[in-house]
Amino acid sequence: MTIAVKIEETLSKSSWIRKMFEQGAKLKAEHGAENVFDFSIGNPNLEPPVAFQEALEQVAGERGKNVHGYMPNSGYPHVRKAIADSIGDEQGAVLSADDIVITCGAAGGLNVLFKALLNPGEEVLVTRPFFVEYTFYAENHGGVLKTAAANPDFTLNLDAIERAITPKTKVMIINSPNNPTGQIYPKESLDALGGLLRKKGKEFGTVITLISDEPYRKLVFDNILVPPVFPSYENSVVVTSHAKDLSLPGERIGYLVVNPACSFRDKLIPALALTNRILGFVNAPALMQRILPLIQGASVDIDAYRKKRDMLCEILKDAGFTFTTPPGAFYIFPKSPIPDDVKFVSILQDELILAVPGTGFGGPGYFRLAFCVDDFTIESSRAAFKRAMARLEV
Repeated sequence: MTIAVKIEETLSKSSWIRKMFEQGAKLKAEHGAENVFDFSIGNPNLEPPVAFQEALEQVAGERGKNVHGYMPNSGYPHVRKAIADSIGDEQGAVLSADDIVITCGAAGGLNVLFKALLNPGEEVLVTRPFFVEYTFYAENHGGVLKTAAANPDFTLNLDAIERAITPKTKVMIINSPNNPTGQIYPKESLDALGGLLRKKGKEFGTVITLISDEPYRKLVFDNILVPPVFPSYENSVVVTSHAKDLSLPGERIGYLVVNPACSFRDKLIPALALTNRILGFVNAPALMQRILPLIQGASVDIDAYRKKRDMLCEILKDAGFTFTTPPGAFYIFPKSPIPDDVKFVSILQDELILAVPGTGFGGPGYFRLAFCVDDFTIESSRAAFKRAMARLEV
């Protein structure tokens, strides 16, 4: 054996998303890409907005001393100030540059947070279904991921969350809009969650940190707004990136925002700067950082995703699937027409439709479709979805 036992175990249960992505490559080589309906991975298909392209050209042309050198581990102060002003309005809080840590995407931000917060054996709580990488990120830093059931419409189930909180619960993660369901948690739920975390923290003599993972915040439809988390709970941190709203997943640029009312803010902020460095990120890419002040408020064409959602929902409804229309993100999480979601995803694959079984998100009995694909793929899948359902009637 030449690799770590833990990594070998992780490889054996690697992400269903990645498995389907790899299977899709094989099917496309065999049948032609235009004949495979790949809804497996949340890789944005819209181009970044013009504002980003213009900012990139401007920043790439800059010259000066140390323009590509180190900066404070938390990021350039002027960039953090620009983010603080923008996110402060969003969160209804007065923020300073010191409340911001720029990270290598939201994934880097979560790892920086877990490194700063977790002691070995402490628990990270999330409602299911959930983004599967949370498990690995928690384990990276000695944590243990615990889950609680959501409501049937995938909103927060406060009773299930309360039952799942233990004296070892150190962190809770919420993800709204949610991957894989697209659900958004209303303000009333966030307020109730904040009250519950205060109550359980007092009961156990602990502080539970609430992390709001928000890379899909701007991807919302039908005039729905994502409520801010800061007013609902003081010991909270927002982690986000521009992977989805600006279609920049490969650029790995994001940031953490610490609630200025956090009871241990003065310890947490320097801890995050330290963990950003010692995890090997050191700092987020300088080029992308310098772009951020120029593109605050920009996004891709959200209505284009709304049209894709509506198109795929109409196709699924016509084929006989049961699902909750997602108010945000770019995923639909339909109920599998048979209890075995893995088997049904295999049936879809036989019809050249690539989906991810809900089992991969801790949500068996469902499957995920990512509609961040071209319109041709969505419309061309209509007959294939009908054939998949018809096979169950034979």
